[in-house]
Amino acid sequence: MTDSQMRVVVNGEEQYSVWWSDREPPLGWTATGFEGTRQECLDHIETVWTDMRPLSVRGRDR
Repeated sequence: MTDSQMRVVVNGEEQYSVWWSDREPPLGWTATGFEGTRQECLDHIETVWTDMRPLSVRGRDR
């Protein structure tokens, strides 16, 4: 497997991770549509994941 076969996935708590693009995401995770090298995926996550708190915790602030 090469480094260029990664994708960004997100779970129901809006937490992000990288996953192999040739495998289905684990149960509870969904592909976001962004694919690239591991580093490109990590850079993308750094851009879009601006609040590291899980969604259920962020909801308590309202």
